Amino acid sequence: MTAHTSEPPRPDRSGGIPQAPAHAVETVFRIESPRLIAGVARIVRDVGIAEELAQDALVAALEQWPRTGVPDNPGAWLMTTAKRRAIDLVRRRERYARKLEEMGRDLEAAPPHVAEPAEPADPDDIDDDLLRLVFTACHPVLSAEARIALTLRLLGGLTTTEIARAMLVPESTVAQRIVRAKRTLAAKGVPFEVPYGAEREARLGSVLEVIYLIFNEGYAATAGDDWLRPSLCEDALRLARVLAGLMPQEPEVHGLAALLELQTSRAAARTGPAGEPVLLADQDRRHWNRLLIGRGFAALARAHSAARGAAGPYALQAAIAACHANATSYEDTDWPRIVALYELLAARAPSPVIELNRAVAVSMASGPAQALRLVDALAEEPSLKGYHLLPSVRGDLLLRLGRAAEARREFERAAELTRNERERELLLGRADGISPSGV
Repeated sequence: MTAHTSEPPRPDRSGGIPQAPAHAVETVFRIESPRLIAGVARIVRDVGIAEELAQDALVAALEQWPRTGVPDNPGAWLMTTAKRRAIDLVRRRERYARKLEEMGRDLEAAPPHVAEPAEPADPDDIDDDLLRLVFTACHPVLSAEARIALTLRLLGGLTTTEIARAMLVPESTVAQRIVRAKRTLAAKGVPFEVPYGAEREARLGSVLEVIYLIFNEGYAATAGDDWLRPSLCEDALRLARVLAGLMPQEPEVHGLAALLELQTSRAAARTGPAGEPVLLADQDRRHWNRLLIGRGFAALARAHSAARGAAGPYALQAAIAACHANATSYEDTDWPRIVALYELLAARAPSPVIELNRAVAVSMASGPAQALRLVDALAEEPSLKGYHLLPSVRGDLLLRLGRAAEARREFERAAELTRNERERELLLGRADGISPSGV
């Protein structure tokens, strides 16, 4: 996939593809690339080669679609092209291997080949190439950072720039991690499969983290012209549901599924008519999806039922989302309970971002002055130096305290830091809406 610093054009709201073929190719490839890589990896058993073959299909589309027009089912066209090239590659390898074998012994004297009997199907198996891809990319031969970077690239379709932004590290670091990860998987001969038993459980933490990060990129895109990337949210939610069915005794699997169900329930209310972001406080809760909320509550109940001790980080975040889903308005939310849940979450999974979110809850439960002290304590946190939500939250608190000029500067600073055009417009709009006099 060609690197770019912003997202390619998206399908229009009716689901159609942009008319310019080159734009259509890039758009469809961005949406379909995880499935292409996963489908091809099942054939060639090498995620690095699978990515190259998916890119070959992209090149073929760039060459043909401007002449022939965009096909009726562009995703299927790309998949067919990529798989044909994968099969050709496998056949070439087999022919080469046979020639080497012929040089070593007389094939005519060899006994006829008898196929090994197929093993019975494992009832714990899953026929899902995307799930195989994420478990393969989360193999323990890779470092935790490499697993996340590689899966975000292969499964999430994110660029190196977007991954660096999501992980708060330099782009060069991410690029090196991805290259080394693919080489390591190939060198170690890591199988393209969903593991079983203890090995599956050992990889589960990384798998859940990757699915969560992919969902977050879809829920609030790091860069580009759209605030939401629904296809990423859909893939992450589907994988979380599949995992919940695969591992029914794992509480954090259900916790993640509950969190994603509840977050997704707000999707229709998170953007306005022109695609502009709508903040939680301003959302019309009548547009929240009650079916998904019900699914989220059910998954959260399963997480609590399966828990063998204190709730894990995903179940705690789902409980916070459930508080919002239960409230009839932003102001009527049970903010003291959310503060308490964030305190538990900070104890289980310490993070500056969690502390920032806790400060927002504190501002609603105890007032902006107390929350501002918490936010100011995070000002020197290295991982938040380029994080646009830190000045955004601070600007909101300052505005509520009547410190309008300072709030305006914070919103402008946040707008400079974000790489999402929709979010930049929102932050600049908030800054412009503040009177210089503070009135």
